[in-house]
Amino acid sequence: MLHLSRVTLTYPDGEDGTLDALDAVDLSVPAGQMLALVGPSGSGKSSLLAVAGALITPTAGTVRVGGTEVTGASRAERARLRLEHIGVVFQQPRLLPSLTALEQLQLVGVLRGARPRDLRVAAREALAAVGMSSAAGRRPHQLSGGQRQRVNIARALMGTPSVLLVDEPTSALDHERSGEVMDLLRDLTRERSLATVVVTHDLEFVPVADRVVTLRDGRLAEHATV
Repeated sequence: MLHLSRVTLTYPDGEDGTLDALDAVDLSVPAGQMLALVGPSGSGKSSLLAVAGALITPTAGTVRVGGTEVTGASRAERARLRLEHIGVVFQQPRLLPSLTALEQLQLVGVLRGARPRDLRVAAREALAAVGMSSAAGRRPHQLSGGQRQRVNIARALMGTPSVLLVDEPTSALDHERSGEVMDLLRDLTRERSLATVVVTHDLEFVPVADRVVTLRDGRLAEHATV
């Protein structure tokens, strides 16, 4: 489960003012649920993902990932939590051009401290989970945009995370591939009991999610009309 309680994130704004990127946000995402987070640019969506992913410590409030309170953890503890329990799917895949799809995932395993003999098996399982087994030996330039995004998702699954944070996964994809990626995220969420948050501007595919929340001026509104 991912749980945010009264989370506020404040930045300096001008010489004397402040700006609340997040304003007393309460949000719980249980295992097996996919939540779509929508809202205009500048509404705080990226800030919420950064706080949920233990990249930024909020000014006030608490964040829990599973049974661990993130806000009270040390920098080293937060880094370990990100490696072991939080998967992040970036808006752009950012795949290394010289590595095959399989090697992209194995590299993540090395960073997580996995034993080398276990990495190939885990990486192949993650590629199979996103329908990319046949592309294990291909490099990024040999993959379509949809295939690169699937490798991006598979990379986030390495380490068997309990929380999956996804930033605009369809922004660079055509209509058909966008639908396939959103369906894949929904299926993985259920099959792996993930607490998934998907930030998206693509409102056509929002109904794929189990829940929808709107973020505007740092405040959440549940079940908003989109």
